Amino acid sequence: MARPSLSPQMTARIIEHIRENNLARGHHLPTQTLADALRVSRAPIAAALKRLEELKIVRSEPYRGYFLAKDASELAREGTPSLAEKEPEDDLYFQIAEDRLSGKLADRISENELMRLYGIPRSRLLKILHRIAEEGWVERLPGNGWEFRAGLTSREGYEQAYQFRAAIESQALLLPTFRIDPKAFRAAREEQQAILDGGFERMSRTHLFQANSQFHEMLVGCSQNEFFVDAVRRVNRLRRLIEYRITVDRSRLPLQSREHLHILDLIEAGDRQRAAEFLRAHILGASAIKSPQLT
Repeated sequence: MARPSLSPQMTARIIEHIRENNLARGHHLPTQTLADALRVSRAPIAAALKRLEELKIVRSEPYRGYFLAKDASELAREGTPSLAEKEPEDDLYFQIAEDRLSGKLADRISENELMRLYGIPRSRLLKILHRIAEEGWVERLPGNGWEFRAGLTSREGYEQAYQFRAAIESQALLLPTFRIDPKAFRAAREEQQAILDGGFERMSRTHLFQANSQFHEMLVGCSQNEFFVDAVRRVNRLRRLIEYRITVDRSRLPLQSREHLHILDLIEAGDRQRAAEFLRAHILGASAIKSPQLT
């Protein structure tokens, strides 16, 4: 039986996979293929596909499996409000994040200790821990232990990460190997437009963080240099946790999306030099707004 704690997150990850690969209506979605792509077992994929069928995003055919009922572009325009709304576990999830940042939680801790600390049953705790593990800031140890991975915990480290990103991401745009990925650019445009068209008000903090991170990783990915891509992914994983401490001023998110779209415009117009300069200013500008909240 599928572990229920993984199903909501896996549903969102399948939708992201559909958007990233710009899959068309009618595309076959074999369970094993998705499991391989998302590096999980078949059970949570099967549970997530059933949920997507309920949402009328996929349809099933006897003895054939699941097929997309909507184009990737339709999902981007519509957003996924039923998945983006606050989950029942969000309050405790963010409490664990805050306790980790403030040093209340040791690098290694047992499930029993966490159950006592938060006064919750193991089933609820595991649901949250598996969600955190999927995001990459905790991993399971043999037995009932868990280990938090290294991350950014100070304003100084946070600012340094943004300085690094500004340097690396802007340079990636100028590499001679940089090539526009039309499908990825189109999906990114649709995602950013969905945020502009009201998604910034209803999408969860985790969804917005993921959308922003994927946009920047997509741009760097077009450089076709795995060292650049790996560096940006590592920084995004490290900064994820500290981002949750920052108050989200949703009123600034439309500007962020408009700037993302402007970067795409500059690149598609062939002006990668201006795009690189704008991207650098965009990243450092975000740091200037967010980092003072970490004092």
